[in-house]
Order: sequence, then structure tokens, then C-alpha cells
Amino acid sequence: MSTPFTVPLSKIIKDFGLETIYLPEGKEILLQSTDVNRPGLNLTGFLEHFDKTRIQIFGLSENSYLETLSHEVRKKRLDDFFALNFPALVISRGLEVFEEIMDAAKANGVAVLRTNDTTSGFLSGLISYLNVELAPRITRHGVLIEAYGEGVLLLGESGVGKSETAIELVKRGHRLIADDAVEIRRVSNRTLVGSSPENIRHFLELRGVGIINARRLFGMGSVKITEKIDMIVKLELWDPDKTYDRMGMENEYATILGIQVPCITIPVKPGRNLAIILEVAAMNNRQKKMGYNAAQELMHNLGMPVEETTSIKNWDIF
Repeated sequence: MSTPFTVPLSKIIKDFGLETIYLPEGKEILLQSTDVNRPGLNLTGFLEHFDKTRIQIFGLSENSYLETLSHEVRKKRLDDFFALNFPALVISRGLEVFEEIMDAAKANGVAVLRTNDTTSGFLSGLISYLNVELAPRITRHGVLIEAYGEGVLLLGESGVGKSETAIELVKRGHRLIADDAVEIRRVSNRTLVGSSPENIRHFLELRGVGIINARRLFGMGSVKITEKIDMIVKLELWDPDKTYDRMGMENEYATILGIQVPCITIPVKPGRNLAIILEVAAMNNRQKKMGYNAAQELMHNLGMPVEETTSIKNWDIF
């Protein structure tokens, strides 16, 4: 999680459709902070505790304040501000770009961009975008499928039937996100989002058949680019000497990138319809999130004490 990730400023310009007012030549600008800044206080001359890795945003308030200053004062404030050498300045609402801004930007090699979006709208959109692009991430072997709106991460040894189960779920109307390699990003303190590396997106490997493209075979409705990971299902070959949970009273979790995710283990043996089992598991997980546990209700109806337990699994794969 300590690996620093970056996103090129050119990608932000393209994805947000920003107007380029000034862009330093021969300089690749990389962003590594998920935070942005509206430098109202900094324009008054207070430059303490300034984070120069953040994109700066000028809105109507900053623009109006600069208009109240004389040319000499405005130039001094902007020169001091741009000398901090932050990556870029974005001016919102299509506002006018002061001549002093251009002079200071060129002198310090700071990009100046402009958008017609409102300041708050652009700021919130940019923060969400950076949280995804710069999120801590890991890539693990598995399959990610969406079933009834629940993101289900299938794990297990090669050949246990993960891809075959994914195909059956796709045929039943659910959607494939990733096969073989799942890139998992921590986009907030509570949320993990999974996706597929772009070069293998929508492809699956079926032993005996080969490589197939789910989007081409089953249509656009059968695939999805990203999905929140709501639960983990570990598929393993049936072990007759192992005792499997038959009631669901014990809540098990696995920790990924510091976030706990509900997990269950499903034994695989001939005759079991894994697709239907996973559909039920996805719906049952949603019910649990909504506060209902069928096992607890059954125990209550039978007049037996209900003791809900929780355990954390630290699987080696993470």
C-alpha cells in the first residue's frame, strides 16, 4: 500500500475536457495527491502549510478577490503563489485569466487550465476521479462477477471451476468484470473496487475450448468495467475430512488492503450447481447487509440461543 501511484496531467485534461491555457513544453506533469486546494487564504500572502503536490482551483471567490487588488499587489501575490511550484492551476466557470497569472505560470513552469464547470462540481468530480486513479491496489488471481448487484470475487486453485462458473452466471443474466487477473483498488476507507487489466478485459479461458470474448459472445449487457467487491467466495475441492459451515451463524471476513470483506468457502464436487449456489450466496449477503440473518431467525423459532460469532481470515493470497 506504500507504492506511490501517479496519473499524468494530460489524462486529466483529456478525461475532463479541460481547455489548455498554458502547458510547459517538454515537461511531463504527474499527479500523486488525491487532494485538491482552493487557495483563497494563500492569495492573501499566508503560505504556511501549503501542499505543493495538489492541483489548485480558482473559482469565483478567488477571481473576485484578485480583481480588488492593484496590479502591483496582484502581481506580487501571484508571483509568490506560483513560486511554490504546484503542478497545475484550474480556473472554473470559464472565468477570465489575468495577465499576471500567465506571467507567473510561464516563469515557474506551472500549467494553467480552464473549465466551464462550476467550482464545486469540478472539485468533487476531480477528487472522486483521483481517488480511483491513485488508489492503493493489488492484482490477484481470481474471477470477479456481478450477481444481483453484488460484486462477488471468486478465488481458488487453478482448475477448480472459477471461469466455468462465471460463464454459467453470465448466461443466467449476470455480468463479468474480470477473469484470471483482478485488479483491486481501495478507493475509500470502506470500499474496494475490482476491475480487469485492459489488455485482457472481457476475455475468459475455458479449458478444452480456449480463449473466448464474453462481450462478443453474449453482448454488451454481459460485461462491466468495474464493480465494488461486496463478498469473497473461495472455491475448493470437497474434503471429506473437513467440516463445512452448514448454518451460516459464523460471520467470516478476509482483509484486503486493510478493509474487511465478508467471505465464505464453498466446497466443489460433481453434481453441485455452483452458479445457483453463488446466486443464492449473493442474495443472502445482501440480506445480511440489510440486517436479516435466516440462520438466526431459524434458531430463534426453535427456541435455541442465538450466538453470532465473527472471525477474521488472513488468507496467504492477500
